[in-house]
Amino acid sequence: MSALAATRRRAPKGVAPGDNDRSSEPGTVRALAVRSRIALTYLWRHGRWPRLADPVRFTEYVQRRKLCERDPAHIAMTDKLAAKAMAETALGKDWVVPLLWQGHALADAPPFAFPAMLKARHGCKQCVSLPHSPSERQWLQLMDRTDRWTRSSYGTWLDEWSYADVPRGLLAETLLGDGRIPPIDYKIYVFGGRATHIQVHLGRESEHRWILHDRDWRQLVPQPEQPLRPRSLSAMLDAAEVLAAGQAFVRVDFYEVGGCPLFGEFSVYPGSGLDPFAAPWIDVELGRLWRDALQASGADTLQR
Repeated sequence: MSALAATRRRAPKGVAPGDNDRSSEPGTVRALAVRSRIALTYLWRHGRWPRLADPVRFTEYVQRRKLCERDPAHIAMTDKLAAKAMAETALGKDWVVPLLWQGHALADAPPFAFPAMLKARHGCKQCVSLPHSPSERQWLQLMDRTDRWTRSSYGTWLDEWSYADVPRGLLAETLLGDGRIPPIDYKIYVFGGRATHIQVHLGRESEHRWILHDRDWRQLVPQPEQPLRPRSLSAMLDAAEVLAAGQAFVRVDFYEVGGCPLFGEFSVYPGSGLDPFAAPWIDVELGRLWRDALQASGADTLQR
């Protein structure tokens, strides 16, 4: 089955068809509730109301996407298994972190080798690093934890539509790094097929912080830390543009291990549009790039 075909599967048990399309019936109480929730959450995080009808800032375009866009390709990008298949088809097997196992629930004994990274297929920030074989007690705790992951859909509380139709499940990948310090995350912003910015994430295991660069590796807001330009940056930029083709905006994430790039995941709602940038002008500039990409594709007029 192709990655895109996987998006057409039936909704997970407990999710009625159409439940994830809460904003597609203008004028209904449900649509108004979703719009109000999105606006109030944005106000809470940014201290201002979002311009949902006519976005200007990047973070406002993310809210607009949550409210209006229903692209089946976003489901495939959100599905971690389908995303891996898309990357392998487009870029080759060497670009993808090896898959050790996939399934709906953990068995009584580990079904994969260690070290490994265990993730929810259908969620975000639902993962655990397993550098060593866990004890029997630790495995039982992990079974309980992952069972909680798979009991419900992800993204509902922030109205991130594309998560609802991703089949619930688990996957295990080869663990990158030593299990203590994860590899640096390079998150590439692609607007209208053009990779424009790289967000470098540091200290995810302790003091998580990120620095935004342009594609020439210049920091948009100079910081004391100066992360080294990855050796494979040019290859990452090219790969991101291949994977994001046909989208007004998508973020494509990579790692670099031993100088070789590896695909991480897609994000169609970075930070749910709730994380502020280092300077307000960045939000506006990235919003302009999104608007230009929509206008170039003719989609901007369709969304208004």
